[in-house]
Amino acid sequence: MKVQLLFTILCLLIGPIHCQLVNVDRENDQDSSEKKIAFSYNVSFASDKQRLNMLDLSNQIELDLFLKKDWIFILLGNMNGSFNGKVILENNGYFQFRFRDNDKRKVAPDYFCQYQWNGVLGMQNRALAGCNARFRFWEAKKDDLYSSIGVFYEFEKWNSNTSGYGFNNDSSVEVIRNIPRLNLSTKTAIQFKKGIDFSARTYLQFPMNSQFQFFLKPRWIIDMNLFFKISNHLEMKLSYDHVYDSYRPLPIDKYYYNLNLGFQFTW
Repeated sequence: MKVQLLFTILCLLIGPIHCQLVNVDRENDQDSSEKKIAFSYNVSFASDKQRLNMLDLSNQIELDLFLKKDWIFILLGNMNGSFNGKVILENNGYFQFRFRDNDKRKVAPDYFCQYQWNGVLGMQNRALAGCNARFRFWEAKKDDLYSSIGVFYEFEKWNSNTSGYGFNNDSSVEVIRNIPRLNLSTKTAIQFKKGIDFSARTYLQFPMNSQFQFFLKPRWIIDMNLFFKISNHLEMKLSYDHVYDSYRPLPIDKYYYNLNLGFQFTW
């Protein structure tokens, strides 16, 4: 019993952090790290015996390679799964690659590609690749502001027969979409005092297919995080993010949000 309790506490402490960039887009010591390589991995596992075995597994990985001449290569991965016996309740995740400057240039390219899936929403897979022009408005000791504009192309396959689909499935629906999108984003970070800092990021992504007739149905993403430093290696984090998409290929809700309170180990 003591072993199970200790394992549960450890899983809570190293639970997943739901954000895009853990180490390189915050206004704190990590934001100006002199390391050549930074690595973080978070994993949580929970098992609950009810009518069937409830299993919940989450993984997050980040690898930052700081290159010569102030360039950085970023690898991100996040996978979440929940199972009730053989029934899949949640199956989503993504892998992302980015190559950009390390916050040193006023204007610089930001290259990226991503692969993701979400069984509950019916997103069987989505692959995208593109490039932004990234602008540094200011970079002070306790706050910063960046913005970008660019384009990307996304390849999507939506299927209402995916495992764990969370909506009515009266008939089989499969949709394949290839869409170029205009991408606008803004990122800021503020250090209120030593040990307390805030970061926020927002995206507006406008579809540019079909002679721009759906251009005014953008996807809006926002991600906000508040960090409290407890010790040199332990932080508490309050995060909120949402997605509003008025151009859904399947009859699902336009708006989703996530509110999370957790702990993060850093090294």
